[in-house]
Amino acid sequence: MIDVCDILDALRWHADIGCDEAIGDEPIDWAAFSARPAARTMPAGAGAAPNAGMGTGMARGPAPTRVPAPAAPRPAALFPSPDQPLGASEAGIQARARAHEAQSLEALEAALRSFDGCPLKATAMNTVFADGNPEAPIMLIGEAPGEDEDRQGKPFVGVSGKLLDRMLAQIGLDRSKVYITNILPWRPPGNRSPTQAEIAACLPFLERHVGLVRPKLLVALGGVSAKTLLNRAEGITRLRGQWRSYEGTGAPVPLMPMLHPAYLLRNPIAKREAWRDMLALRQKIDEEGIKYS
Repeated sequence: MIDVCDILDALRWHADIGCDEAIGDEPIDWAAFSARPAARTMPAGAGAAPNAGMGTGMARGPAPTRVPAPAAPRPAALFPSPDQPLGASEAGIQARARAHEAQSLEALEAALRSFDGCPLKATAMNTVFADGNPEAPIMLIGEAPGEDEDRQGKPFVGVSGKLLDRMLAQIGLDRSKVYITNILPWRPPGNRSPTQAEIAACLPFLERHVGLVRPKLLVALGGVSAKTLLNRAEGITRLRGQWRSYEGTGAPVPLMPMLHPAYLLRNPIAKREAWRDMLALRQKIDEEGIKYS
């Protein structure tokens, strides 16, 4: 008899590892598609007993014949190895060409939605492009959509988004005064960290996004965002709290790396550092003479 508790435990386990969306109409046994061994051992004689020749004092049967497994089809070389620089893949080259053709945010969004070079698109519900005021002088760039963002198609609308709204309000800002997007427009399964190949495929669209918006100040929320925009290897705890420069494709833009709101929810003690960074942002706004109508 099947225990209902066992079924619930199995469902929770699948949700924890990121299997929380139904992609196909019918279930698939993915175990059947696991990697095949380099060679399989087949009995020399058809119909031989399963354990013939085994055991102490028993005659050994004929030596088994090794039959090479059929070679798996080689996937298209769309993504680089971890040693390759960002944007060096075929997908990144294609993305750069499409992004360069976009002369407006609307055209860039259309190009991104039609782009199939990142495998995350196949598992995401929505393409999360941006939110806020595209004419705002401050642009915030997060890492990737979460579950709520994927469902609603907007960045920072979940629990961490509500915390971000409260943080902005403390220095007199709201979504009408900032523009928000992410490094990746599609949610990684289970909210895992994006891979370098996934970033490589999407980075040209983000670079063009910044070029079209032309913000006066940039805020990188989280380690993935900060390391990608600054092309640095240090973690966010080392990068945060200091104004740096985003070189990008145009004139350098001042950039402040900050802790991601999701990190603050997991580590409330870090809100002290986050508050210092928000005050530094407010001070920079005043120094730059940025005014809001």
